[in-house]
Amino acid sequence: MRIAVIVPCLNEAAHIAATLLPLQALRQNGHQLIVVDGQSDDNCVELATALADHVASCQRGRALQMNHGAQLADADILLFLHADTQLPEASDETITKHLANSNRQWGRFDVRLSGKQSWLRVIEFMMNRRSRLSGIATGDQAIFVQRDLFNKVGGFPAICLMEDVCLSKQLKRHSKPICLTEKVITSSRRWEEKGMLKTILLMWRLRLAYFLGANPKQLKRQYDS
Repeated sequence: MRIAVIVPCLNEAAHIAATLLPLQALRQNGHQLIVVDGQSDDNCVELATALADHVASCQRGRALQMNHGAQLADADILLFLHADTQLPEASDETITKHLANSNRQWGRFDVRLSGKQSWLRVIEFMMNRRSRLSGIATGDQAIFVQRDLFNKVGGFPAICLMEDVCLSKQLKRHSKPICLTEKVITSSRRWEEKGMLKTILLMWRLRLAYFLGANPKQLKRQYDS
């Protein structure tokens, strides 16, 4: 099974090369690498061009960018990877093996935050545990899904926040997720810059508000503030 790795980016010049360089091994194995830029103000596109099969541009918005990348993909499996996240080694073999040997059609990795502070180990443990219990994945966990199922549920909803949670809820109606114990490494910069306790409380509050029906546009303004 061929995998298309779809990387949405926006002003990620500082991180994009570190994300794409390890993915060259996947390209050598016949998989596809697509970068979709949301009209960055830095040189993210230039840095990505030599390291991807396709570099496209579309309207800003992570859900819109990932859906655009899915339309460009020529693969059986879609893997959505944030621009500040790195996959574990042999991730293609891990994904294809688990999809082939189960009746499940989508999944995600466990996550490890890049920083060394002990509180980050607690946070990542809670993220992984919550996801495993709820069957809900976040974008930081590198969601992968069979292309046919992704198209069947209509892709990511065109909302500006919680698009990963909403997609997970749709996918769960058709298949339980594969919760891989292999870990992606994602940037801990938000927790370090905004403060760990403040960020944790914000994430909980936004998630609760979303489940209670809050407008994602309002939640996005709170998230960016």
